[in-house]
Amino acid sequence: MDIGGTASRWVLVDRDGEVIDRGITDGASGLIYDARSLARFRGAIEAVRDALPGAVSFAEFGITGAGFSRHPQIEEQVSDILGLPRERFSYSSDMGLAWHSAFHGRRGHLVSAGTGSVGMTYDERGERIVVGGRGILVDDAGSGVWIALRALRLLFRRIDEDGGPKEVEILASCVFAAMGGNTHDAMRDYVYGGDRGRIGRLAVAVAEAAREGDEAAQELLREAGRELAHLGRTMLNRCGEAPVAFVGGVLGLDPSIRAEITSVLAGHEVEFPRIDAALHAAMIAKDKDLAPHDTH
Repeated sequence: MDIGGTASRWVLVDRDGEVIDRGITDGASGLIYDARSLARFRGAIEAVRDALPGAVSFAEFGITGAGFSRHPQIEEQVSDILGLPRERFSYSSDMGLAWHSAFHGRRGHLVSAGTGSVGMTYDERGERIVVGGRGILVDDAGSGVWIALRALRLLFRRIDEDGGPKEVEILASCVFAAMGGNTHDAMRDYVYGGDRGRIGRLAVAVAEAAREGDEAAQELLREAGRELAHLGRTMLNRCGEAPVAFVGGVLGLDPSIRAEITSVLAGHEVEFPRIDAALHAAMIAKDKDLAPHDTH
């Protein structure tokens, strides 16, 4: 299972590695800090449990927000919902899962741009290096949430200064329609009454405005591309030359994002692989099931 902030994907395979079933459900996070985040995490796991044709033998999870250390609360919820003892499942950051899905053991730098953004690589000593990815309140530049919040800031400043969204009317129309209104209350309800996944979905409205010719929206998307390229360049500078792979839903918002990344990183090997992290997790689970002593 690949658990992201906007959506969670799962794949079920048999012991021969053949896909039995797969699906998608609501996003969640390993950042379980309150009743709402706990309910979202449980809901994502429960949706998969209810869709499965029977009990699973081993489960592997890539979980956004899980970081790279143990999380007793994650372990407690998985055991409770799926009925698996601790030795029958394992988990990591969704970024770790994505890196292995993209490179399959070869050297490379990975930038993931979805609800949030983060870069991950390994230096010449094999030490993991993580850049960015410190959450929407601190960084996550170039991510879906970053695009959405930058758009909202621009719109409300124009409204404050001019009494309306002067020269950004298309952006305003798209974003406010997705948000359900253009008032302070509508904004507060949407941004502060939801979660990072819902905020990130406003980036789709920004992309819609860009396609309709809104120049401010177009520049926001180009800026997102530059920010993502910056994560790649940071890893190149720190860890040396290697392919830089970019994955995540933000890359599909508009071609200008990929174009900006490619332009900024001209002269370096840039990839945009189509990875199936959930399938990769299922294959990891299958291998660990056949070697049950290895649960790390």
